[in-house]
Amino acid sequence: MLKSVDKRLTTILLIVFVQMVGASLILPILPLYALGEFDLSPQAITLLAASFFAAQFVAGPYLGRLSDKVGRVPVLLVSQLGTVIAFVALGAAPAAWVLYAARILDGITGGNIIVAQAYVTDITPANRRSEALGLILAAFGIAFFVGPAIGGLASRAFGPRVPYYLAAVAALVTLLLTWFTLDETHDDDERAARAAAGHKLTPRLVLSNLPTMLSLSLGFLSMFVLGLVIAVFALFGEAVLFSDWDAESVGLGVGLILTGVGLSQFLTQTTLIRPALARFGELRLIQFGIVLRAIGLTIIAFSTSAILTTAGSALFASGMGLTTPPTQSAATKTVADALRGGILGLYQSVSSLGTIISTAIGGVLFAIDPFLAFRIGAVLAFLALIPAIALERTFNRTHQESLD
Repeated sequence: MLKSVDKRLTTILLIVFVQMVGASLILPILPLYALGEFDLSPQAITLLAASFFAAQFVAGPYLGRLSDKVGRVPVLLVSQLGTVIAFVALGAAPAAWVLYAARILDGITGGNIIVAQAYVTDITPANRRSEALGLILAAFGIAFFVGPAIGGLASRAFGPRVPYYLAAVAALVTLLLTWFTLDETHDDDERAARAAAGHKLTPRLVLSNLPTMLSLSLGFLSMFVLGLVIAVFALFGEAVLFSDWDAESVGLGVGLILTGVGLSQFLTQTTLIRPALARFGELRLIQFGIVLRAIGLTIIAFSTSAILTTAGSALFASGMGLTTPPTQSAATKTVADALRGGILGLYQSVSSLGTIISTAIGGVLFAIDPFLAFRIGAVLAFLALIPAIALERTFNRTHQESLD
């Protein structure tokens, strides 16, 4: 854990935690809600997931750059308001098109985490950035430990629409926390000075910067694999893991597995990432996390047991937790400080592109074979080692050239 934790970091972590409790409430039940209430096909359900990430892909870079220009807090407030409206719309949806509209709205205004990450990099020294970004994932993890279980229980006890209203309340709480407790990281003079410096995140700058491109490719592959899992996991639970359970119990079973995933993520960020960074360094830790992630996904890809699937999911989550913070940190170090929000927004956008593609095809793969998405994901997870090794060599070469 970071020593002498900045009070602002504690506040932003609380905001992320409450936000993700709300978001994770709906994860185990949204596919089943779309199936049971609106009779959507598996392909249509995975497109529902893809619609969120498609909107986030378009909006992500803009929101990141906007937060660089006007400040982090105003963008956080607007994005949180969009999330509140989207969750209410999901709960009150009279027709399937409202589900798509709500997910698209949440994706367009879904700069919450992007801006939270940029906020953290603003208040954290570069050499502690991976650890601080890891704390955001720890907040994710504990939220996923709490949220899915609440969602599954609430759906079973009160009906499939209630969890969305609970998620809306959680999002409203984060909006109020931001409004009343969070200070801006840069004043008007600092933003004006950064603007005068002339730094711009142009396509030419990105395409000509090999470390940036490698970092973005890792984000793309990571989320492509995660998208395959997200797209079919609830359906996999219904068809394979809990095939003899009723629909409400399936939601609970999937929610409990995701609870285990959240606990694994939390423990990774609070107990493992700091010694792992000290042992391996950022760039080697990315590679170690990739291997762990791939092993976990391989276990899921060949298991019909809920216990083995939970174990594989926990390994997968730990691998994601060890890989994501140092990859994001590496990306922020490939551009000028004034572009941190923009590069994190671009990283999120590219990651969302990977999720868009994978969630869109996940239903097709599931229709062919319930295991196919996981098996393809395991292969791609191992292949991510190629850009990870190239990133380490590129950074090492750049450092050596600076010494010569």
